[in-house]
Amino acid sequence: MFSLNNKSVLVTGGTGSFGKKFVEIVLKKYPQIKRLIIFSRDELKQFEMSQVFSDKKYPSIRYFIGDVRDINRLKRAFEDVDYVIHAAALKQVPTAEYNPFECIQTNIMGAQNVINASLDCGVQKVIALSTDKAAAPINLYGASKLCSDKLFIAANNMKGKRDILFSVVRYGNVMGSRGSVVPFFLNKSKEGVLPITDKEMTRFNITLSEGVDFVLYALEHAWGGEIFVPKLPSYHITDLAQAIGPHCNQKVIGIRAGEKIHEEMVTTSDSYNTIEFSKYFVIIPNTCLWDSEKFIKTFKGKWVKKGFSYNSGTNTKWLSVNELSQLIKINAS
Repeated sequence: MFSLNNKSVLVTGGTGSFGKKFVEIVLKKYPQIKRLIIFSRDELKQFEMSQVFSDKKYPSIRYFIGDVRDINRLKRAFEDVDYVIHAAALKQVPTAEYNPFECIQTNIMGAQNVINASLDCGVQKVIALSTDKAAAPINLYGASKLCSDKLFIAANNMKGKRDILFSVVRYGNVMGSRGSVVPFFLNKSKEGVLPITDKEMTRFNITLSEGVDFVLYALEHAWGGEIFVPKLPSYHITDLAQAIGPHCNQKVIGIRAGEKIHEEMVTTSDSYNTIEFSKYFVIIPNTCLWDSEKFIKTFKGKWVKKGFSYNSGTNTKWLSVNELSQLIKINAS
């Protein structure tokens, strides 16, 4: 039976939206966890987080200041760690376009540092968080995360005899996460006008709790080298605006640089290596270290049709305005 009790787990970017929800859920689900290490570079965010999750109340908690750009600091933090969840990233699209090499240093060089530190320190499993923007990327953030995904997948080829697995979880927009559209719209609704980039725009949606649960599922079931993609509902951006500000005017301002009308998580090119399961897809690597047919049989899946794509605009499951309103009340309060 898989459990994090008596295990040491480290989360990079641990003071972010995902990290905080991950810590909350893990502490409830696995009260006997040996160590839960929050690794991040912002001392103020760590201080604020420690007011909620104090080491006095939760003796397993550790707060570790550091940057994924610093390999030596990572190696010190990874000592005696069993599992690493890599959530650290620079993810604001306009910021990445204006500061490209800063994005590259964190999202790509930082990813390789996490890989090297994990290999050197005896980590058993690494789950790296990706994004829908890594599929057929048109902006630097997406391109950097695609590179990161490739690095983590390829890391399975260089582990030698080490008992370690690297896998990736890719999902869509997280409702209510810091810097996302929901808190932006909530703030703008006070002005009575919501800026819409394009009325045709659609997005996938996942809650923070669902994201954490999916990462924990991947951590338990990963064979190494997979990209796990959950099946998610989509929404129209105009419906989201209606749910947040039903009395607000919607003003079309035009699409931003590096922004897509619809998001993809599985491209047509990916379809040749994609397996469908009841609640998720798995994109397996071109050079696979295990038997894909055995993998399919174990988790009861099937190959998708050639040319298949998983796109927010052609999705079969949609959130209504009312459903979005309820989700926002629960997840963005």
